[in-house]
Amino acid sequence: MLHIASSERSAADITQALRHFLPEADILYLPPWDCLPYDRVWPTRATMGRRVSVVHAVAAATKRPRITVTSVESALQRVPPPSAIGQGFATLQIGQEVDPRALRVLAERTGYVVDDRVDEPGEMAVRGDLIDIFPADRDRPIRVVLGPGGTISELKAYDQITQRSERSLHRVVVGPASELMLESGNEFDPAAMRTIPMEERLVSHYSDLPALFDVASTANICFLDGLEEISLARVLDLIEEAWRGRRQVSTVARPAAKQFYLSREEWDDSLRDRQCLRLRIPVGRIPKFFHLPRAGHEFAEFAQARTSSGFSVVVTGEASELRRAERLLDRKFGRKMDPVADWPQILSVERGSLLKAEFDLTDGFVDGPSRIAVVAAADIFGPSSTANADSGNGIAEPELRLGDLVVHEDHGVGVLAAIEQIEVAGLQQDVVKLEYHGGASLLVPVEEFGRIWRYGSEPDAIALDRLDGEGWKKRRQSAVREIEKVAKRLVAIAKARSSQSAELIKPPRADLARFAARFPYPATPDQAAAIRAVMDDLSSGKTMNRLVCGDVGFGKTEVALRACAAAAFCGKQVAIVAPTTVLARQHYETFCRRFAGFNIQVAHLSRVVGSTETRKVKDGLRSGNIAVVVGTHAVAAKRVAFSDLGLLVIDEEHRFGAKLKQSLRGLARCLHTLTMSATPIPRTLQSAMAGVQEVSVLNTPPAKRRPVRTILAPFDAGSAKAALLREYRRGGQSFFVVPRIDDIETVVEQLGRLVPQLSVKIAHGEMKGRELDEIVVRFAAGEGDILLATDIIESGLDIPRANTILVWRADRFGLAQLHQLRGRVGRGR
Repeated sequence: MLHIASSERSAADITQALRHFLPEADILYLPPWDCLPYDRVWPTRATMGRRVSVVHAVAAATKRPRITVTSVESALQRVPPPSAIGQGFATLQIGQEVDPRALRVLAERTGYVVDDRVDEPGEMAVRGDLIDIFPADRDRPIRVVLGPGGTISELKAYDQITQRSERSLHRVVVGPASELMLESGNEFDPAAMRTIPMEERLVSHYSDLPALFDVASTANICFLDGLEEISLARVLDLIEEAWRGRRQVSTVARPAAKQFYLSREEWDDSLRDRQCLRLRIPVGRIPKFFHLPRAGHEFAEFAQARTSSGFSVVVTGEASELRRAERLLDRKFGRKMDPVADWPQILSVERGSLLKAEFDLTDGFVDGPSRIAVVAAADIFGPSSTANADSGNGIAEPELRLGDLVVHEDHGVGVLAAIEQIEVAGLQQDVVKLEYHGGASLLVPVEEFGRIWRYGSEPDAIALDRLDGEGWKKRRQSAVREIEKVAKRLVAIAKARSSQSAELIKPPRADLARFAARFPYPATPDQAAAIRAVMDDLSSGKTMNRLVCGDVGFGKTEVALRACAAAAFCGKQVAIVAPTTVLARQHYETFCRRFAGFNIQVAHLSRVVGSTETRKVKDGLRSGNIAVVVGTHAVAAKRVAFSDLGLLVIDEEHRFGAKLKQSLRGLARCLHTLTMSATPIPRTLQSAMAGVQEVSVLNTPPAKRRPVRTILAPFDAGSAKAALLREYRRGGQSFFVVPRIDDIETVVEQLGRLVPQLSVKIAHGEMKGRELDEIVVRFAAGEGDILLATDIIESGLDIPRANTILVWRADRFGLAQLHQLRGRVGRGR
């Protein structure tokens, strides 16, 4: 059977559900490419690897029931001939004799990149008798250890970050990492590859490209979700626009779009040959209990009411989540849940039952005809965190490559020359070979690898140390003396800090819990730890000086909100300072929304606020009527005075100068300070690492944060047009960022020619404050399709519908700026 969903997200959700509900069937998911039609940037090796593996499986015979799930976008794409891709699969198993050179040739022919180390799907590394390969359709790389005679003695899956083995395998199938099966790995020039869209490369390489419908010829039943016509029209328009754009900028003839994409007529013919069922089952929605003040109580009442009316209620989630749900039901109604394994078992159970199943569903549903209500744990507790329990501190060690300058703790600066195997007491042992001055070598066992680290300074004028010399020993002793001096100074600073007492801030637990309940998502483990640390600081009786460091969009604002709530509920005033009026305005709206109903007055202070309102805010701060003020550096103006300022929050602290930060900290004595940054400046980072400033690191992305694919390429009008139109047609918005105000006029003209149907809004720093504020606020509310702006939007701006950003002349931005700009997208689902 085929199931064609109207969107990629829907197809992925359906695949996940079917794998839980129908464990006896093979559920295959064919994803679309993760690039635009006719894009010069090819799909990732992971995406192509998964597609090739699915096409190979669909073409193979099977006795098990099989459902192939895909989206309209993916079903319109033609696929490589199964006969061609079948030659690109390699089976590896214990005891098998393997020729590393032959395996490397096959890997290169099928799209793998051979490197010193394996990090991503579609990469391979060969080091003597060790072969690391990351199958393009898998989540973990494989390590192959060759024994005597080139036979496989060990086969293990391992973590590419920690390099630790996770489980032993007996057999593994390695599939291609490309939809191109080449005669040799160097069949064409990689530079030329970047200028030829994958569609055209496939059309020229294969004499015939079948459709998925042709490969799945035995799938006589096709399920549709009833919304496919809307999606079909959108995707066909996008393909046509992209092909026309490509043809306009090309000087040579281009293959017709129908050579790689199905036409409307071919789509209709393919469906006409099958029994098509449009799913219009009356499925009801489950309430999002986690949005409600008493989520657990509301869920328990819902379950009790449904079972009383003859419905079975099935709660799905991880084991820990099911235990939480069962405790809620037991505490409220004294009821337990019976475990079930699959959908047939659910259907067989007597109605009115309470059931639990370890299924990973994103949303629940109500099946009226079957009288079954499925409640996902995410409906009760909110979307689950994507934290990896084994992630440790989340900061990977710097990657070392052969040829790098390294420092050995005892022997100094050398070169990482090789990774070798030597025999010790009859056993093979891995060692790292380091080369020093005069060609001297040092072999370091891998268990001592922690004594080696990357040389961190400029390598141009560095001299290698002598293994038999005293140079390194003297330099190390000198460094130790300097460290001791710095340590004494830091101890003095810490001692002075610890002697500064501050008023204890211990908010009423009920008020803080009610405030936290308004956060519509569960706190990630890192957020929860940061919030606990902040609360401990505030209640310690010592002044807080904490840095919250986390990637853009990882939830630093929520940590600040909880701290501000704690201070405000204790009668203290709070000042939140942001580097731009746009970010200050957005924070102000967020704080107003969260503090609504708590009798806490929130005010805004920046250059966009009128003189009359500014006077009122200053009077309110002086009298104490205003508890929370959100603003720019205007908060530190001379005529601003506070009645009882207890907490200062500095957002994007790397955007403020040292003098201004000192001025802000001087607004009150014994002032608790919380700073936040995704890219802290070296001085701040050094203070945090040295212990002068406490630090909380947010490593875990929030649940459902979208991964962002970053592409660096010369400006291409066709690709830009396709990207903007694709975002527009899926109901989203785009950013177009330029480095200088002078560039805006040029880009406006280009956008007028490329996408005349899209509405462009302009924002830059020379606009009047109110005008700029109004434009950004309206864009966030959905007015306009493209926001053409300078880097004024880089800090903190949160517009979930905007998921595409184009940066003009990226070479004129700093790395921190580009990192912040990248964080503007990927915030929606």
